[in-house]
Amino acid sequence: MSIIQTAVMAVMKKAVELAPDAWIPGGKPDPLIHHKHGLIGAPVSRVDGPFKVEGKARFAAEFALEGMVYAALAYSAIPKGRIATLDTSAAEAAPGVVLVMTHRNAPRMKPSPVFLTSDKAAGADDLPIMQDDLIHWNGQPIAVVLAETQEQADYAKSLIRATYESELATTDFDKAKALPLQPGVFFGQPLKTEINDAESALASAPYKVDEIYMTPRHNHNAIEPHAATLAWNGDELIVHDASQGVVHTAWSLAEVFGLKEDHVKVTSPYVGGAFGAKCLWQHQILAAAASRVAGRPVRVALSREGVYRVVGGRTTTEQRVAIGAQEDGRFDALIHTGVVAMGRHNNMPEPFIQPALCVYAAGSFKLEVVTTQMDMLANTFMRAPGESVGTFALESAVDELAEKLGIDPIELRERNEPEKDPISGMPFSSRHIVEAYRTGAHRFGWSKRSARPGARREGEWLIGMGCATATYPYFRMPGGAARITLTKLGHATVEIAAHEVGVGTATVQTQITAERLGLAMDQVTFTYGDSRLPGVVIAGGSQQTASIGASVVAAQRALVTELLKLTGKDSPLSGLKPDEMGGRDGGLCKLDEPERFESYVSILKRAQRDELTVAATAPPPFEMWHWSMHSYGAMFCEVRVSAVTGEIRVSRFLGSFDCGRILNPKTAASQFRGGIIMGLGLALMEETQFDARNGRIMNPSLAEYHVPVHMDVPEIDVIWTDIPDPHSPMGAHGVGEIGITGTAAAVANAIFNATGKRIRKLPITLDKLM
Repeated sequence: MSIIQTAVMAVMKKAVELAPDAWIPGGKPDPLIHHKHGLIGAPVSRVDGPFKVEGKARFAAEFALEGMVYAALAYSAIPKGRIATLDTSAAEAAPGVVLVMTHRNAPRMKPSPVFLTSDKAAGADDLPIMQDDLIHWNGQPIAVVLAETQEQADYAKSLIRATYESELATTDFDKAKALPLQPGVFFGQPLKTEINDAESALASAPYKVDEIYMTPRHNHNAIEPHAATLAWNGDELIVHDASQGVVHTAWSLAEVFGLKEDHVKVTSPYVGGAFGAKCLWQHQILAAAASRVAGRPVRVALSREGVYRVVGGRTTTEQRVAIGAQEDGRFDALIHTGVVAMGRHNNMPEPFIQPALCVYAAGSFKLEVVTTQMDMLANTFMRAPGESVGTFALESAVDELAEKLGIDPIELRERNEPEKDPISGMPFSSRHIVEAYRTGAHRFGWSKRSARPGARREGEWLIGMGCATATYPYFRMPGGAARITLTKLGHATVEIAAHEVGVGTATVQTQITAERLGLAMDQVTFTYGDSRLPGVVIAGGSQQTASIGASVVAAQRALVTELLKLTGKDSPLSGLKPDEMGGRDGGLCKLDEPERFESYVSILKRAQRDELTVAATAPPPFEMWHWSMHSYGAMFCEVRVSAVTGEIRVSRFLGSFDCGRILNPKTAASQFRGGIIMGLGLALMEETQFDARNGRIMNPSLAEYHVPVHMDVPEIDVIWTDIPDPHSPMGAHGVGEIGITGTAAAVANAIFNATGKRIRKLPITLDKLM
């Protein structure tokens, strides 16, 4: 069971009595959930695609408000201390400048509630924002300039002059490790698990590996930089944001400015990539504060450099993985421990031990993350936090052990396949990773792999294959709610405070709604991205589809109940119960007697109703109390390494996934491939260059921070089992983050197979192979 699952269970157990199979109202099986339908499971194209192609989709920095001014931020140049002098006179006198806001004239604000401290908190840290002259990281905003144009604001910002009184700062990870370390805590749960004496078992095991693996800092680089357009209307604040959590952001902004929650409205109709970073950071708060002082609407759009200065990313990790095994490959001990760096004012340790909690059986476990605090920008969630870097270390170690034992890496993994969750002892809800491996191995041509490193060569190119297991927990957060309005014309509108961060959420939820109501896709409108809509859902953790899908299921059942109340005695549906009903052809029918049917138009006309509106809240995630639930993948990589230069080329990649039911193969395939591409970047090029002398990020641009581009990415093949999980509300598990997990290890293992060189520190650049 994952740490997140444990945390969700802890919250829900306080409120609801445990009830088996109670993931739908009444605890009765839903006959529509696992049935093969026409729309659910169909490769439907994105409903928002035409709007984006035609340029009609308005992102956060594309709202034009009357009287709007533009913001530019000035950043500190030291990691810790105070501002000694701050000269803004030249900036204030610059053309078009409306306001220069600093700690001297900013309104009084409360610290932002930190994410995970409340079910609606969205902030990155608990620091006062521009309330004093103290500096906490290199890049902290020290001034906000508002001007009539963006160019004027940017120019005026360049005229600000500041001097500082520096204090001794901790900016070197190696030195920080020597300071007192703190236990890691994630979602309120300690990042520590011990079963039996793993160190003793390791010492006595006849075969073992015991190595250190390193991963660097990573920064977010979504195609859409962070932005917000906002305005005050008296004591009401309206924010058009690029957000993964509109309700969370609205509540948090209300807390910061001392407002009632319903006095803040946050919309986010389109988001150009999020991956964990598009929550609440200082730029939205500073823009709102400056807007209030100036009395003008404000647009703040961070530059690429601004994103690096203000928005956190993934922190550095040092991981020890040790595995002790018998001659047949059975694990006696599995140890995965290490240290990560965190900012002083947030709590986001990289939970890299999560894969080791569920993937392999072993006689003993020792899993722990400890943290050291540094004077740096608050780190945060980044796609597959924990699993992406944790699988690099764990799956590299498994490959190393397979090489020592002389056992095929896939065979070794199969021999250590657990019958139940190795930590909690709970049964798996569904687990078909062995099938995914076998299918993937056949399709990839794994049998052609030579067990001897360096055996395959074409000219200067050494060729190798590697594999790794991917895993990501299934979880469904509580708080999902939905409202459905059905009109007399047979059109349904679904409203949920959900998010479309570029993954196809609107498309899949339209499919689910249309299928359950028996409507065509164009008869359904999915409305989302507004904090005043029902539900408290965040787009993160690969859980939004399950969370809001369960809300749609609940609302559809409530709608059926109300529709049956409107049917007269002469209706074919008279006397039937909601559990007997299903949707088809624009109306309701009895599931086992489909000829007993009446259209929605007829029902509402008979009742003389123009429309019918119902709202319902999804039941708590009871399924997580009974089952260990995860997505899995078998990742296969082929690389070519130049024996002359050390250049690495990934020539083929295959992901074979076990993620339950695939609701939309077209959007899911894109998610799988996108995750794998991020995994290739993790493996081969991504690294935030952090100056250990002064805590400054040295490569804050896409020119210097390398991410995979078209020529770096081979054709990526993706396949899946498509076996529904009978214990998931829709039979599905998350697909958003599974692709990045395991990928870096598959690449590293393929490089070893090609060259015989084992690389344990990311990224794997050519200098490490020379």
